[in-house]
Amino acid sequence: MTLVRRPSPFSELATLRQAMDRLFDDTVFRPLTAYPGSGDFSRLPLDVRTTTDALLVEAALPGIKPEDVDITVENGTLTIRAEDRTERTGEEGGWVVREISHGSVMRTVTLPTGLEADRAEATFEHGVLKLRIPKAEQVKPRQIRIQPVTSGEATTVETGSTGDEPGHRAEG
Repeated sequence: MTLVRRPSPFSELATLRQAMDRLFDDTVFRPLTAYPGSGDFSRLPLDVRTTTDALLVEAALPGIKPEDVDITVENGTLTIRAEDRTERTGEEGGWVVREISHGSVMRTVTLPTGLEADRAEATFEHGVLKLRIPKAEQVKPRQIRIQPVTSGEATTVETGSTGDEPGHRAEG
């Protein structure tokens, strides 16, 4: 009788995992970064969060001056561009490690609907850009109170009303 040894299904999973690791280690999936003197756009780190009243965006722009930042909203897309225009002298050779990028950065984000971009406010302090884009009134959450039922009748409350106005009674 001949014994046939079958490969373990777990070894195939390990091979797949190694292939995926190699794929994501490839430079194709690394963030776009600017190399000194290349003039390419590098990735701009953002924090974006929403509150009941507005969309808040924070962008880290160390070493950038406020006048070198351009913010545009067009067709529901927010674009932040910045350029480090400071002159660098004495940059020839001798580098052991060089990770600080200089030049231009840009980031584009698709905005949710219901924002009032024309009322946006931006501040810039200590290399951090803070952008506040208010939400339109019709998309803000509304609180609806529930009225107790008494004698088989309930008071209905319409959106935006307090339920205290006369004529808002429904038969139960």
